Amino acid sequence: MGVKKKLLDLVRDKIRFKHYSYSTERTYVHWIKQYIFFHNKKHPIEMNKCEIEEYLTFLATKKNVSPSTQNQAFNAILFLYKEVLGVDTTEWNIQALRAQERKHIPVVLTKEEVAQVLQNLTGIYKLIVTLMYGCGLRMSEALNIRLKDIDFGFDKLYIWDSKSLKDRTLPLPLKLKDELQVQVKRVEDIHRKDINDGFGIVYLPYAYEKKYPKAKFETKWQYLFPMTQLSKDPRTKEKRRHHIHPQTLGRNIKVAAQKANLNKRVTSHIFRHSYATHLLQAGIDLRSIQELLGHKSVETTMIYTHVVSEMNKAKLLSPLDF
Repeated sequence: MGVKKKLLDLVRDKIRFKHYSYSTERTYVHWIKQYIFFHNKKHPIEMNKCEIEEYLTFLATKKNVSPSTQNQAFNAILFLYKEVLGVDTTEWNIQALRAQERKHIPVVLTKEEVAQVLQNLTGIYKLIVTLMYGCGLRMSEALNIRLKDIDFGFDKLYIWDSKSLKDRTLPLPLKLKDELQVQVKRVEDIHRKDINDGFGIVYLPYAYEKKYPKAKFETKWQYLFPMTQLSKDPRTKEKRRHHIHPQTLGRNIKVAAQKANLNKRVTSHIFRHSYATHLLQAGIDLRSIQELLGHKSVETTMIYTHVVSEMNKAKLLSPLDF
């Protein structure tokens, strides 16, 4: 008779089975643990709607968390009940006091400002950020690109399992084609050396790795933007080559923005916002931009019409200037 797994281990197993990222795993485990501790380590199966509402209200009123943080906690708890405990919560109609959400118009860069930031980046970081702007990618999407995801024959880039769980195809920026081909060759050389040194494996989604156990050694599955050093996988403890760390890329973007002397808060996501806004300004229709960004709903994409509208307002003259 096997040892019964602890609840949080069951949560981790289910998250990995569903191919969620390691950051999502850490976030969900954190909030589920906090939820249980808040109720004095009472088992979740013994709690329901009232306890969930009490905890979410506590986060909003006592901890003063942001709406996105409260939603994170809520999603983690719902995942626990639905996916791990097998409890249907759809009829619970959870009505916690929610943190007030403010609608912010995204900050965007002009084309000139994008160029200024790119000029202050070098090497692989410049290539990544240029690709993020050129394709409207989230940072996670850019870092998770594998060699197999670039089709140089048809000039296409494939994005799989994105945040919206929506696969999509994007036109490959032709200005980057030569650089990307050089980067692919560089990754092939790195992978060949890793194989010769007794390594050469890469992370694969759980189900795919079980079905095709040799695929993790294949060149086509290697990340397009790998780390310079091998690292130990936090889940399996295997030593392998992962993609560049998000914090490292974020730090390089911040430094480049400072060197460019921009009085805007420049993050990785600002290039995605700028991509969408510049397409809209160029006359590309909203539905096409929605598909390029991978938004589930066109309402999400419509925020960029407000951005352009605000820009047009800026061109209006003050009465002092008439």
